[in-house]
Amino acid sequence: MDHGTERDAPFGRGADSGAAAEPSGAGRVPLAVVLVDRAGLVSHWSAGARRLFGAAKDEAIGRPALDLLPVSGALPEVDDDLPYGDHMTYDGLGPGLETSLDGQLSHPASGRARLTVPGRDRADVLWWAYPLVGPGRERLLVLAADAEGLLRPDQGDRLLVERVAPGFALHTDFPGAEELARRLPEILPSMSVGESARIVAQVLELGYPVLEFSQNDRVPVTPDWGVSRRVQRRARRERAARAAAEGRPLPPDPADEGEDLEYAAVRERLEFLNEVSGRIGTSLDLSRTIIEVSKAVVPRFTDVAGTYLREQVVAGEGFPEGVPDTTTLWHRVAVEHTDEPGRWDDVVPVGEAMPFPAHTPFFQCMTTGEPVLVPRISEQMGHAIASQFDKRDIRPLITHRSMLVVPLKARNVVLGFMILLRHPERAEFNDMDRVTGAELAARAGLVLDNARMYTYQEAVAETLQDSMLPHIPARMAGCDIATRYLPGTLLGRVGGDWFDSVKLPGARTALVVGDVMGHGLNSAAMMGQLRTAVQTMAALDLPPARLLRNLDDLAQRLGETYLATCLYAVYDPIAGELHLANAGHIPPVLVRADDGRSELLDLPTGAPIGVGGVPFEAVRVRVGPGDRLVMCTDGLVEVRGEDIGVGLATLCESAAHPAASMDDACDTIIRALNTRGGRKDDVALLMARLNGIAPEDVAEWRFPLDPAQVGRARAVVREQLHDWGLARLVDSAELMVSELVTNAVRHSHAQPVALRLVRGDTLLCEVDDDDHDLPTLLSAGPRDEAGRGLRVVSRLAREWGTSRTGGGKSVWFELTLPRR
Repeated sequence: MDHGTERDAPFGRGADSGAAAEPSGAGRVPLAVVLVDRAGLVSHWSAGARRLFGAAKDEAIGRPALDLLPVSGALPEVDDDLPYGDHMTYDGLGPGLETSLDGQLSHPASGRARLTVPGRDRADVLWWAYPLVGPGRERLLVLAADAEGLLRPDQGDRLLVERVAPGFALHTDFPGAEELARRLPEILPSMSVGESARIVAQVLELGYPVLEFSQNDRVPVTPDWGVSRRVQRRARRERAARAAAEGRPLPPDPADEGEDLEYAAVRERLEFLNEVSGRIGTSLDLSRTIIEVSKAVVPRFTDVAGTYLREQVVAGEGFPEGVPDTTTLWHRVAVEHTDEPGRWDDVVPVGEAMPFPAHTPFFQCMTTGEPVLVPRISEQMGHAIASQFDKRDIRPLITHRSMLVVPLKARNVVLGFMILLRHPERAEFNDMDRVTGAELAARAGLVLDNARMYTYQEAVAETLQDSMLPHIPARMAGCDIATRYLPGTLLGRVGGDWFDSVKLPGARTALVVGDVMGHGLNSAAMMGQLRTAVQTMAALDLPPARLLRNLDDLAQRLGETYLATCLYAVYDPIAGELHLANAGHIPPVLVRADDGRSELLDLPTGAPIGVGGVPFEAVRVRVGPGDRLVMCTDGLVEVRGEDIGVGLATLCESAAHPAASMDDACDTIIRALNTRGGRKDDVALLMARLNGIAPEDVAEWRFPLDPAQVGRARAVVREQLHDWGLARLVDSAELMVSELVTNAVRHSHAQPVALRLVRGDTLLCEVDDDDHDLPTLLSAGPRDEAGRGLRVVSRLAREWGTSRTGGGKSVWFELTLPRR
């Protein structure tokens, strides 16, 4: 129990005898600790409760709390000699304990009571009631203390201290401590969960308080208990008797007026804190939370509020570590004031970052974590503060004002601080304001830390999402590609939607869109695994239906929770054909270039990946040059409460709109579908313009398995490149074709070797044979006869690679076309 600023040692275990503390030397007194469940029955009864209220633990557990605790009663106003009953009258400020026990109050309350305890005289009891929220069975934490050692008999039983608030102590084990510890920060917001666990443990078991459990927490701030009502009534009757004897009216009672004023002030401050708590933390957006905190205190509590945060908090990085020092940068993130507009903007602009010297009250606040109160800023202090503002005179704005600097803390780390200033004509900040400001800052610190953690986790999730999404080139062989990804609007926005494209043999391109069911990091991780698997199987040149079959088998091996939809399409620009298979995904849209008509392709739907046991079917669709294929996830077209057919119709309509570029076409679709409201899911969109490759840009040959055919291969390549006007590429292409055809003839088994040249954005050369073993790049020594072919290709080609095909393998390279 906190007695002003005394620092006396706590009672040891010998204090368990229940002896009252001596007024002159005690800094702490034993507490009775009682927990009341939602049925109003006592669920915990400490040793201190047995000493104070006279009931043994086994007698108290399970009994109605109203039968054991001091609650409001009916004490006659006129007769001081009537004995107190087991339930005495409420004799303090604020609501009675009975109101708390009945569950009628949702905020902390306190009071003073007298009762008769078996085997003892009347006991004068101070009590505090803290409602508990959450799913646990406990509803109310009641603390009580014997006030006998805190009274001055010579001053009408006035308490020795101006303010009494319970503190807590630190060690023991109790089964309910862990659950209560999780909820204690809801009562005392600036307390960490770890700190409250230690506090609750000893309070529940031993009932011993400590002088201060936190340097800032004094919640609720209890008023001056003053003279008991019994003494006040006696004094009132004496004044009335004197006034009647003198034949004059009864004067007003100053004690009543003072008590009423103080109670009103305390109630106003508690209402202010409750109001502020309701106004801040409405959003997890860090910028909005900062503005809410600043606006909550101006002008009711202060005239100027400047908020500073550490650099890591502003940047959305991890939790700042270590004690701040003179090199720590503090970002001014908000300035709210009642002065004329613009007066503060040039001198202390928002966004500025600066350190604070050690001699300033700001440095003292940030390093100690304690509020710093400056009743009036003197000329000397104003000059010292202004010295750190280069070429700006801040003295007229701060000198002679009252200042309170309060830390914004979370988990015992200072995240920032608020500088509160009052105009000279306004009342100075006092100790009560210091307590109120500290409590306000404690709540604001938690809210800011929640916003900081959300911002940080969101950044981590988005970074993870971005790292998993591919960076698709805008141009592939015979097609142009544009993509969009929109994160979900729910908390934890990372999801499992993805898109991809894979280069395939024969100048073909695989186009993929998928959606892992669910949200969060688990879905993103599953998406990464499935996307990698699709890329691997696509490189094997598996047909679409077989690829989905293999992907389904893989998902079942990975676990029951792996469920996803997937649309897989292979575009052959030479044949002018799409080969598609669907696993439970929404169908793609095809926009015809000749008439601008759009249609949903009718594909066999198939079951989602991971269901198992369901066959997949593929279809082939003829396409022309300039046709556009639009593939997306259901988050784009599906809105809660609306039929998905409406979204699909809007998708078809918006996809058909003419657009100057692929990016503009994607933006048109997003605008049409993303403005309907109600979207929660993330969105993946892939659009491909199918340009095709003209027959005159493709040349193909087949060669028997004869080494002499290598010379013929060089000759046809030389001739074709001259026909295409690519004479500058002849030497390099001829050398690489010679190496690849030589290897193919050597390793083929029966089928002829195929050679293909494709002229597009690059010159593509492919050599196919029926051997399934992929060649590898080797380090050839001076006398080695093999191993130099692929090294020559890797040196001369712009890009090269190998892949398996249905009949064997394909080795390819690309050369950059010369500028015209």
